[in-house]
Amino acid sequence: MDNASGTATPIGGARSATLTGLVDDVAAVAAGVGRTDLVARLDGARSRLVDPRMRIVVVGPLKQGKSQLVNSLLNLTVCSVGDDETTAVVTVVQNADTASAELVLAEPGLDPVRVPVPLTELAALTPTTPAAGGREMLRVEIGVPSALLAEGVVLVDTPGVGGHGNPHAAATLGLVTSADAVLVLSDASQEFTEPEIAFLHQVTGLCPAVACLISKTDLYPHWREIVAADREHLARAGLPLPLIPVSSALRTHALRLDDPELGAESGFAGLYDFLREQVRTRTVETIHQAVSLDIRSAAEHLSLSLGSELAALRDPAKGAAAVAELQKAKAVAEDLQKKSSKWQQTLADGIADLAADIDHDLRDRLRRVTREAEEVVDEGDPGKDWPQLGEWLEEQVAMAIGDNFVWAHDRSVWLAEVVAGNFSDSGAVALPHLDVADLDGLLDPVASLADLESGRIGITQKVLVGMRGSYGGVLMFGLITTMMGMALVNPISVGAGLLLGTKAYREDRESRILKRRSEAKVAIRRFVDDVSFQAGKESKDRLRMIQRLLRDHFTAVAEQTLRSLAESLRAAQDAAQLAASERTRRAAEIEELMRVLASARAAVTGAPS
Repeated sequence: MDNASGTATPIGGARSATLTGLVDDVAAVAAGVGRTDLVARLDGARSRLVDPRMRIVVVGPLKQGKSQLVNSLLNLTVCSVGDDETTAVVTVVQNADTASAELVLAEPGLDPVRVPVPLTELAALTPTTPAAGGREMLRVEIGVPSALLAEGVVLVDTPGVGGHGNPHAAATLGLVTSADAVLVLSDASQEFTEPEIAFLHQVTGLCPAVACLISKTDLYPHWREIVAADREHLARAGLPLPLIPVSSALRTHALRLDDPELGAESGFAGLYDFLREQVRTRTVETIHQAVSLDIRSAAEHLSLSLGSELAALRDPAKGAAAVAELQKAKAVAEDLQKKSSKWQQTLADGIADLAADIDHDLRDRLRRVTREAEEVVDEGDPGKDWPQLGEWLEEQVAMAIGDNFVWAHDRSVWLAEVVAGNFSDSGAVALPHLDVADLDGLLDPVASLADLESGRIGITQKVLVGMRGSYGGVLMFGLITTMMGMALVNPISVGAGLLLGTKAYREDRESRILKRRSEAKVAIRRFVDDVSFQAGKESKDRLRMIQRLLRDHFTAVAEQTLRSLAESLRAAQDAAQLAASERTRRAAEIEELMRVLASARAAVTGAPS
């Protein structure tokens, strides 16, 4: 990732090697004393060090060049490129020794099913492809040999988030929560639109590393003016994001012709700088912090039990000091039992409050959208602009759901931190990764906005309406004028008929408009109500998943601490029963293990060992 050619360089360097050695040392101690739970935790930490993954999600409106960007980054044709919406499902591209592709299909009640597909058929894949067998297609996973992907990079190509109703916006936001970086594409044909700025706000709320790519600079000579205007839009919106102009076509030609100047003009050097300086550095630092926390926590758990045993071994008379240690450990265990019920209550109360707040926030956002739509309806004739109003409404509804999802995610992270605060006496506690968002197909069950009459009537119908209104005028004024010796049909009666006919036509038109406005409001409310029902159900399901994830995570934390205390009590009691010679040998072994643990703790905290 150090240059535009995608040359791979090692990730993590000496620090990763040091942490790997510390993980192995602490895991050996844990295995020696039978702490299989800590061994499993440290094995997970080691896997993150030796196989770091950087998940980069590529998002943007339809036909902005997302798939072509992925192909150019890899210098391979792995994603379909075309004039229409060629990416209909999420495509995950990762490293593999041999090229292959699989469909990941939903199987209700079971783990997802994987179906191999030939690489030649990827271009023709759709959500309804026969290979899916009628099941929901979750994603396509492609493995290809690549120097860039071998570094641990995983590229995710997503369907467009623009177009009629933003059908993929909610699902794309679900992918962003698990991303290490997000590349948002917008081509150089026009400045950022209001929906694009709103989408950027949502993305930055879910991922700390976001870059805006202005694509297709080779097609638009005025791209520099567009970039300058987009930079001003970002500044006004309070979004300090890097803005990188790129051309995938120039990048592809540069690699084919081995032309450094053309490669520089493609703008991919700036993209690689962003990936290297902001994404890779942040990802590696995050992994190092998480692994350091695991090492320190495991070392503290082991030191607790080994320290208690060593204290008992050093007191052959089993005097007051050993008894005090046992009593202290017992008190700590009882206190932890109380804390267990406390954190569970904190979690239950927090989820209940969160459910109410999220539901209220969603309803409030949708009500505001409904009011705005009804105001637009009242300002004119909805029959004339109903398709445009429908697109605007679906776009605003999708935006409201996305904002609600971002807010709910932030509150869920906050709740996890609050629950973790109940374990502050036990040292630093790792927070679980709340990657529980699967919003694909969220609005599929929602019916489209109902059709509405255009209100246009033909000339014949207009004449008939006017004649019905004019009939009374002609007859009434004609009878009056006959008393004056004039014919029934005369200029006065005809003029009165024209006036009353025109009035009748206008009243009929106003009546039709009022009827269409009423029907439009009913259709809008019904559509928003369906959306609220569906989104509310998904929100409740997501909160239940978050509750279970937090419950399982913090239950494991509490069980580890309780087990450490139980082990310390058992070790102290066993040590008191050993013979003098055995106590001396065991004490020497424990002292060596304690030195290993102390050295590991010092290495990850910066304290002297």
